[in-house]
Amino acid sequence: MKRTVVLDVVGLAERFLGPDTPALTAFARRGAQRALVPVVPAVTCSVQSTMLTGAPPSVHGVVGNGWYLRDLAEVAFWKQSNHLVGGDKVWEAARARDGSFTCAQLFWWYNMYAAVDWAVTPRPIYWADGKKLPDIYCEPAELKGELVGKLGEFPLFDFWGPRAGIKSSAWIAGCARAVYDARRPTLTLVYLPHLDYCLQREGPDGAGVRAELRAIDALCGDLIAHFEKDGARVMVLSEYGITPVSGPVHVNRVLREAGLLRVREELGLEKLDAGASEAFAVADHQIAHVYVRRRERVEEVRRLLTAVPGVGAVHGEDGKRELGLDHARSGDLVALAAPDRWFTYYYWLDDARAPEYARTVDIHRKPGYDPVELFTDRKLVAPGLKVGWTLAKKALGFRYLMDVIGLDATLVKGSHGLLTERRDGPVLMTNAPELLADGDVPAAGVKRLLLRHLGLDGGMSA
Repeated sequence: MKRTVVLDVVGLAERFLGPDTPALTAFARRGAQRALVPVVPAVTCSVQSTMLTGAPPSVHGVVGNGWYLRDLAEVAFWKQSNHLVGGDKVWEAARARDGSFTCAQLFWWYNMYAAVDWAVTPRPIYWADGKKLPDIYCEPAELKGELVGKLGEFPLFDFWGPRAGIKSSAWIAGCARAVYDARRPTLTLVYLPHLDYCLQREGPDGAGVRAELRAIDALCGDLIAHFEKDGARVMVLSEYGITPVSGPVHVNRVLREAGLLRVREELGLEKLDAGASEAFAVADHQIAHVYVRRRERVEEVRRLLTAVPGVGAVHGEDGKRELGLDHARSGDLVALAAPDRWFTYYYWLDDARAPEYARTVDIHRKPGYDPVELFTDRKLVAPGLKVGWTLAKKALGFRYLMDVIGLDATLVKGSHGLLTERRDGPVLMTNAPELLADGDVPAAGVKRLLLRHLGLDGGMSA
């Protein structure tokens, strides 16, 4: 077997290879580079699951970053158990070919309880009094003490939210080096999310993007040099391309105004009542799974949403099958945004009645993905003082609500989820060009390509 390392540089596209990414550009030139074709939805959980199983969402079941649990009548986002992913994972296939194979999965999603040898992933501590404290989940458990002792506490609040930045990716890079050097995994999977933040905030042409490209490039350059010095095969890939967007589409507000979406009132605020709704959408970047309570109303809902400005297409059973989304977890309809738009989860019609979690960073309680969590509320006169006072109350043991996120969805300038033009789409690069066939690499072909890098697959086609 040949030791292999995969760097998942989220948001890296062909258009970014050049003067601002000298290390990655040089890596591509002395190796090989191909376009990577993601699945729909082109979102983290779906694309990663496809790359690691070689199967589409219709088989592995990860139809988005979240979906509606029909039996519980609840929306679940960003769950972490690997048991949610169906299919034969790359580490299972590799171990079946060679029992000495080992794998470290570092911050790739659905990490918990995966059949890997070493796992590290964010796992905040949620206390009964409402506190959220930074922490990580590790397997084996003693690995946590070793990593925290070496690298310090994982910077959770730099991993997502208004402070999200290079600090979290730098910690993950340090984690990758530490695990690799001490454990010597056969396959090391490393997730580096940094570009995702600035590209959603500013769009790919934003003024601050060049500096962020240089930051992640330097991090990748150091990692590549470290692993190559040891003789490892290195693959760099990304999951999706982020493209400019001109504004949001509030698909749930359309359903509510049509009398299809129901809410319940809690202390004057409104909560989505999914189980009582005739139809509602689980919004996830540029895709929305629309769940319709009664089958005879599906066509009515499809016609309604098709006429909404900013909606590019609404697919029923035939369309879901063509997209590879014909799975029980999918909505009865799947809506795709127009290329320059994205879907919010917002369902309230009056911001004064928005739920308390709407103005916080709360990826699990919100019934949809919310990129507005990357921005501090522009209406706050002194956001730093607001955060400081809230943290002071936390330190004193008081209950607190970190309500510093606004409700202005027009702030978001970049999104993803759809297939994009080649220049804007994800890439795959390797320092073993002889293993990479001509032509684009489909996400479902990454599993076999990994086995080939490991020396566990003799085929040549990607």
